[in-house]
Amino acid sequence: MAGDLQPDAVLQQLKKGNFLPVYLFHGPNQFMLERLLSRFRETFVPETARDLNVQIFYGGETESSGIMDSARSLPFMSPCRLIIVRRTEGFFPTALESFLPYLENPSPTTCLIFVSTKTDFKRKFYKKLRTMGGCVAFNRLNDRQIIPWLKRVGGDLGIDLDGEACAFLVQMVGNRLQDLYTELEKLSLRHGKGHVGMTEVKDSAIFSRVYTVFELMDELSFKRVEKALVALQRFLEEEDRGGPLRILGMINRQIKLISLTKKVFEEGGTVRDVPGKLGLPGFLGKKLSDQAGRWRYEELEAAVAHLYRADGLLKRGAAERSVLENLVIALCL
Repeated sequence: MAGDLQPDAVLQQLKKGNFLPVYLFHGPNQFMLERLLSRFRETFVPETARDLNVQIFYGGETESSGIMDSARSLPFMSPCRLIIVRRTEGFFPTALESFLPYLENPSPTTCLIFVSTKTDFKRKFYKKLRTMGGCVAFNRLNDRQIIPWLKRVGGDLGIDLDGEACAFLVQMVGNRLQDLYTELEKLSLRHGKGHVGMTEVKDSAIFSRVYTVFELMDELSFKRVEKALVALQRFLEEEDRGGPLRILGMINRQIKLISLTKKVFEEGGTVRDVPGKLGLPGFLGKKLSDQAGRWRYEELEAAVAHLYRADGLLKRGAAERSVLENLVIALCL
C-alpha cells in the first residue's frame, strides 16, 4: 500500500533502538512478516525478561479491554513491553473500535503490534493506524526483487552470493521465500562464510530434492528421454503425494517459456532479448534459446494436449508412475 512502511525500513529503525508505540503488520508475505516479528522478540526485550514482558493475544479469543490493560502496564525488569495481537481480523467491528481511545494515547513503554490478514482501511480502527504511520505492508516480492533479497539475507547468514548464483538458485527452487531461505541456510552450513558462486550452489543442489525437478525440466526440454526418465524416477522416490501434479505444473510452465522464446525470435529478437522479454535471469537466455530450437509449434500444442490428458488421468486415480512415464516419453519423441 502506498504510504505504508516497508519491513526493511522498520528493521533498520529497530536496530537503532527506535520503534513506534503501535504497528499494524499486514499483507500476504507471511515469511517476511514472521521474520520481522522474531526480530522484535529477539531485540526488543532482554532475554532474561521476555517471559514477563512479551505477550501474545488472538483476535476473537481475548477481550480488547484485557489487551489494553496489558499495554498500559509498566514493563518489569525491562525498559519496554512487547504485545503481539494475532488474527486482528477476528475481532468484531465494535471490539476494534474500542481500541481507538488507546490509539489516541498509547503507552510510550509498550510496543503493540496488530497482525492482520484481512484489512479494511475504511474502518476507523485501520484508518487510525494508517494515520499514525505504523502500518507495515508485507507484499510478495516480484522477480526483480528476489535476487536483491537473496543477497541481503545471504549476507545476514555470512555468505556473499553473486548475481549468477542467486539467479540459478531462484530457477532451481522457485520464488517461495521459505524454500529459498532453507537453501541459503544449507549453503551457509555447507560452505561456511565467504563467497558463494554457481559452483557452490550447484554442488549444494545435487543434495536437494528440488534439484531433481529442475533437472527433469532440462532433460525434457532438450528431449533427452532416457535422462528424463531417470530424473523422473528420482523425483518420484523423493517427493510426497503432491509430486505428480507439481510435475505437471512445472512442465506446463516450461512449455509456455519455450513457446514465448520462439515468439521472441519470430519478432526479430536475439538471445540477449529472451531474459528481459520473459522476466527471467540473464543466464537462462542461451539455454532457453537452445531448447526452443528443438521444438516446433505443433509439438508444443501436442504437449499441452498430453498434459491435459495426464492431468485427467491422475485426478481419476490412475497409476501415477505409469501416467508420468508415458507423458515424458510422449513429450520427448
